Amino acid sequence: MNAEIHPAQASRQDSKNLLQRFKEVRNNSLVLTHGLSDADATVQSMPDASPAKWHLAHTSWFFEAVILNRHQGGYKPFDETFHFLFNSYYEALGPRHARPNRGLLTRPSLDRVRDYRAHVDSHLVQLLDRSEVSHRVMDLVELGLNHEQQHQELLLTDLLHLFAQNPLNPAYRPPVPLPYSGATPSGPAWVNFTGGIHKVGYQGSRFAFDCETPRHQTLLQDFALASHPVSVGQWITFMQDGGYTNPLHWLSDGWALVQKDQWQAPAYWEMRDGQWWTMSLHGFQPVNKTAPVCHISFFEADAYARWAGHRLPTEFEWEVAAQGVDTNGHFADCALYRPLPAAGGGDKGDGLNQMFGDVWEWTSSPYMAYPGFKSMEGVVAEYNGKFMSGQYVLRGGSCVTPADHIRASYRNFFYPHQKWQFSGLRLARDR
Repeated sequence: MNAEIHPAQASRQDSKNLLQRFKEVRNNSLVLTHGLSDADATVQSMPDASPAKWHLAHTSWFFEAVILNRHQGGYKPFDETFHFLFNSYYEALGPRHARPNRGLLTRPSLDRVRDYRAHVDSHLVQLLDRSEVSHRVMDLVELGLNHEQQHQELLLTDLLHLFAQNPLNPAYRPPVPLPYSGATPSGPAWVNFTGGIHKVGYQGSRFAFDCETPRHQTLLQDFALASHPVSVGQWITFMQDGGYTNPLHWLSDGWALVQKDQWQAPAYWEMRDGQWWTMSLHGFQPVNKTAPVCHISFFEADAYARWAGHRLPTEFEWEVAAQGVDTNGHFADCALYRPLPAAGGGDKGDGLNQMFGDVWEWTSSPYMAYPGFKSMEGVVAEYNGKFMSGQYVLRGGSCVTPADHIRASYRNFFYPHQKWQFSGLRLARDR
């Protein structure tokens, strides 16, 4: 959270605006779970994923534990046991239910979790509807809303992984026709950028996570980015050329996983009658060869770049290129939860397509602190900083990211082996 905490009270209009946003974000989580059965919302398909019911409860726990318990006098928790059940990783707030066992929480029921949300919401509304609200509370609520949007995306990615384990291939939302809007280039078209000293990191007066700050200078050499993310069709060419069988393309840890886990394709792909199909949130569908490839790990993205004779961009190359690019793109708000081909199949004015939305793009940069980084104050100091070890940065958002949640400085991060997210890649090269 980039904003400085002030002791002064927020203006009445600011608190009203935040109250409206609070209602919209909280309601959207309920909309995303509409139609799920209690069983759908309870099962955990792997330790990295969480049940939909847990996401709904944990985001409410965050508002209760971080704000209501500390800033609303006389607040009575909805259920004292929920503090243990729905804490995620906040060591300072006490013990918690083990992450791999979240799917064993058959109780509380989905309806009880919804009642919990309603209880928390009613008290947050009271808090924000007062005549005087401190900037401290306002900032924590804004953090909680951005935290909830992160969990809205995770809820969708986790549901996809869950439904992909079901041999019936259930659809989260009804199937929709696959849009084909022309072929992406068979080889990358390049957009050149001039090196030198560039400023990166968040700059502005709105919300940003602490890991996006402070803004600082970085030295870049001349570089170029591909005009499009790598497409499904291009990935199939990589596969047909032995991409998953040639160890010379792979980092050692990646090649070990190829052999151990028998990787042969992106996650959720399956060959049927000579054609690749993929599990999606709209059910089992043929792959779209003109859309960006997704559900690949960092190791796969890096291997493709080596095979293609290029490399992954650094996160700072990506950010410098994205500065000034319109953030409009294909996000979760479109309710079409699959990556799409570039609109019209052609270049936009600046030559860069789909920098935002569709797929998160792996970079070659480890997730580390910026020079001068300081964690947020108080209990939320555990939010980002302690995860700066062993993970890689992704940029740009995906088709399951809320549209107003993304910006050029936004840093997502996952471990290099993980591939259940909507993650793809864009090539880079030196000039």
